[in-house]
Amino acid sequence: MRSEPGGGPALSPGQERGAAAGERPAPRGAGGIAPPLVGGIGPAARSDRADALDAWLARLLPAVPGVALLAVGGLGRRECLARGDLDLILVHGGEQGVARVADAVWYPIWDAGIDLDHAVRTVPEMLAVGRADVKAALGLIDARYVAGDRGMAERVRAAVRVDWRRQAAAHLAELHEITAARWDRFGELAFEPEGDLKEARGGLRDGVVLRGIALAQLVPGPRGAVGEAYRRLLNVREALHARAGRRLDRLVAELTGPVAELLADAGAGLPPADRVVPVGRPTDVTDWRRLDPGLALRAQIADDARTISYATQDAWRSVRRLRGTRTSFGVRRGRVSRRPLDDGVVEQDGEVVLARAALAPERADPALPIRVVAAAARSGLPVAGPTLEWLAASCAAPPVPWPPAVREAFLRLLGSGPGLVEAWEAADRYGLIERWLPEWSAVRNLPQPGPVHRHTVDRHLVQTVVCAAEASRAVSRPDLLLLGALLHDIGKGRGVDHSAAGAAIAERVGARMGLEPGDVAVLGRLVRRHLLLPDTATRRDLADPVTAGAVAEAVDTTDLLDLLAALSVADATAAGPLAASRWRLELIGTLVGRVRATLRTGESPSPSPPAPEVLALAAGPLPAVASTDEMVRVVAPGEPGLLAAVSGCLAAHRLTVRSADVSPLPGSSAVAVECAIGPDFGTGPDPARLAADLRRAVRGEFPVAERLAARERGYPRAGSGAAPPRVVWHDGAATGAVVLELRAADRIGLLYRVARALAGADAWVRSARISTLGASAVDTFYLVGEFTSAARRAAVAEAVLAAAAG
Repeated sequence: MRSEPGGGPALSPGQERGAAAGERPAPRGAGGIAPPLVGGIGPAARSDRADALDAWLARLLPAVPGVALLAVGGLGRRECLARGDLDLILVHGGEQGVARVADAVWYPIWDAGIDLDHAVRTVPEMLAVGRADVKAALGLIDARYVAGDRGMAERVRAAVRVDWRRQAAAHLAELHEITAARWDRFGELAFEPEGDLKEARGGLRDGVVLRGIALAQLVPGPRGAVGEAYRRLLNVREALHARAGRRLDRLVAELTGPVAELLADAGAGLPPADRVVPVGRPTDVTDWRRLDPGLALRAQIADDARTISYATQDAWRSVRRLRGTRTSFGVRRGRVSRRPLDDGVVEQDGEVVLARAALAPERADPALPIRVVAAAARSGLPVAGPTLEWLAASCAAPPVPWPPAVREAFLRLLGSGPGLVEAWEAADRYGLIERWLPEWSAVRNLPQPGPVHRHTVDRHLVQTVVCAAEASRAVSRPDLLLLGALLHDIGKGRGVDHSAAGAAIAERVGARMGLEPGDVAVLGRLVRRHLLLPDTATRRDLADPVTAGAVAEAVDTTDLLDLLAALSVADATAAGPLAASRWRLELIGTLVGRVRATLRTGESPSPSPPAPEVLALAAGPLPAVASTDEMVRVVAPGEPGLLAAVSGCLAAHRLTVRSADVSPLPGSSAVAVECAIGPDFGTGPDPARLAADLRRAVRGEFPVAERLAARERGYPRAGSGAAPPRVVWHDGAATGAVVLELRAADRIGLLYRVARALAGADAWVRSARISTLGASAVDTFYLVGEFTSAARRAAVAEAVLAAAAG
């Protein structure tokens, strides 16, 4: 319920409790009747709120025969949120003067500042609306008596539900199309960084759809785990409204912590099944769900959304099956047929089920559950719910070490392609995955901060397997590639280096699966080194022979290099477009080629000579500029501030610098600056204007600082919760240079500020690598000169940190 701002009477104790939960005292309606204000979070608070609203609305309705006031929407379902709106229908039998009756109800609601969706209809009109509009019909089935003629209200309610069942074939076909379109628009609540709690797939709207399907008497209604998930999401939405001070259905990042704190406080008074985040002090310091309430909140939202999403999918499959075909409604089913899919696994009515022989108690088969899920993944068919229930109840974990048949079935499952995602999800919903991989519970629903990863850790791992399967023919050991893809992030959520922790877990899993000791060691190395190629490619100078030599020493065989290359690309592709940009993938490819050459010849590739384009620029008047959509080259007299001038001008033109090379030209005092670039968004600037401004910047005539300050005023800076910048020195990582690595929050013109600080500290930058993912930047600078002194390094680091933080 939304209230108007302003003063009001003193708060009662109940109103004080509501205000503490983020609610405002409601103003008085017409005639001095105050709308109720009920605080709190949870089913009991929502029910009390519905009772209070019912009583208030009953006092507003004049005592007129043949008129009934019905609630639909949240009030109809008794799911009233403190800042929700009201959906009301005034039903009448055709009496005169009903408009005055309606005004007596509607105007006090409006005067109270409450949003109102209202209608005045006769019984035939109400039924006609439900028959013509499936959205209206879905809302009407929740219609509930509030005041007036109870007999009329009950007759209308019964007639609406009879109509819903009679029109089920048409209504559900249309509702399915509407639901699919909504999912396409809003995405999946479980995996969207700021998903819509109401409209996204797995959100509250799907709970309403499930109830509608159940009222058509085709499937059971939401109950058990689905009902609990639905109530918890309502609790989250309620807390979100309270902390936002308005109706808001997306849990934005800045409200995650406050909402989690409110839910933790409210959880003490709720039954355990309705608690969203853990209550009380953590006792297990390794349990990230108890250590970080914000992560726990997002993890619980993901789990609840997945529960509702899976139930909704299962309900739609049941509807299709009961109505006759897999793709349409209203067609009668013919003779049942069963098609073999694997040993003990068949297809029946568009679902994967067990063959009759597989159910024999004397046939103990530890690979059977894996074969069932693999058959579903390969065929794109769902596993029937009763089949999953039977597997969960009757099949134990595989013996240790796994028999070859179990291991081979599991590898076929991992290599099954895109269908793996839905099949794995179904198996996980029924507890099968944890039976095969007990370590899975530690990463299930684990959120990943920032915009780089679009999925939780567990979904990302499965998606990486799907991407890796596409490259399985490019490596000598596709089995190890798939296992490495599945386990590469298994060490996350433990508060330590996830690569090292994951390697130990991967080796333990490999041994349990019965891999040969040598294969176990390779699997561990694959997980431990899975970030080696992308980190090196984006943070080191690929032209420096030391770079390829260091990676070659770390991997030592071309077979492991190929596995790491395939895993790196699969990992990036599964993460999302930020991680899998063309620029990043090309850098990884370049690095792999240079490392492969080093491994084959035993010698690091020689540095490349200056590009012909650079030599052509140097032959003309300076400063000279040439640019394409992806590269800017500037040749100018060597000055300490040259990189700062060029990078600052590029930032002023909304261009992101991805890498920068500063190299003196042989036999000349000129210096070439080559920057790989890309627009922040949209299209790049006019090339002629950019070239002119770059020449002005090199001559000191372009107001770089003023332009960047103007840009930065239009964007928010990182909040106080951002980690402070950090400088790390790397010795022996370059030829004739020392490497300074800056880890900081990204900001407009960061490279310009740091390059200017380095120039002021008399530190010559030979090259720079800029790696920015979301709000974090890892910028690497190759510095030429004397940096062995601790005092010298401290002075340079101080200047860099001040520039990054200022």
